[in-house]
Amino acid sequence: MAIHTVHATHIGNVRSVNEDLSWVGRIKPGGYTLGIVADGMGGHLAGDTASRLTVETMVADLGGLEPGLSIEACEAALSDAILHANEVVYRKGESDIRYHNMGTTVVAVLLSGTDGVIGHIGDSRAYQVTSSGLERLTDDHTLVNELLKSGQITPKEAGSHPRRNVLTRALGTDAEVKVDLRRIRLNPGEALVLCSDGLSNFVAEAEMLRTVLKPGAALDDRAHKLVRMALSSGGDDNITVALFENGRAGQDAATKEWVQ
Repeated sequence: MAIHTVHATHIGNVRSVNEDLSWVGRIKPGGYTLGIVADGMGGHLAGDTASRLTVETMVADLGGLEPGLSIEACEAALSDAILHANEVVYRKGESDIRYHNMGTTVVAVLLSGTDGVIGHIGDSRAYQVTSSGLERLTDDHTLVNELLKSGQITPKEAGSHPRRNVLTRALGTDAEVKVDLRRIRLNPGEALVLCSDGLSNFVAEAEMLRTVLKPGAALDDRAHKLVRMALSSGGDDNITVALFENGRAGQDAATKEWVQ
């Protein structure tokens, strides 16, 4: 079965620059599906430069993958691409004062057929959507998440914590960084969501599940609906989402993009 894809981004209701960047596509001749969401930080010029350099580096590194790689080789390739992007962004920040201390989150998937690997740094997220529910596949690298896991704050307090946007790990801010990796499989009818925190902070997971599973809705319509929900809930950040679905009947397999 084919993997259907769409990605969408919106500047939001408040920001003057969209520091998010996403990329989704097929890698030829290898036949892989690659998806990336990066949420830059550092202000005008710096944040969007960090996300752009990350996406460009990863697409260039992974664009020539040979067909038939094992899942172990795919995992290594994705990790290497993210680490190379970290090096590129870090060096740029060190060499030009305009970009000093810039960085970005990244969440990416590399699929070989319906098996694949998630790579992740920061608080952009990946979710797997099945008929039985929504599973978060990534663990936020944030101060608030560390406080939550240690029992110092409650989930309710985490949602409104004044330092909820403070990252404990980002791409490009340090010479070395650790990449979290997780293997996945998309069974028939299942979907994968990659998103920046401009979506996950404003759309409840229950609403995300209902929207992605909506019967009869085209994949791009569901992506647009998620973005509109984030906008109507405040939308004070850039909003980006990429959806991947294993072969729902009645769709074509084209990769679609929506930017506003």
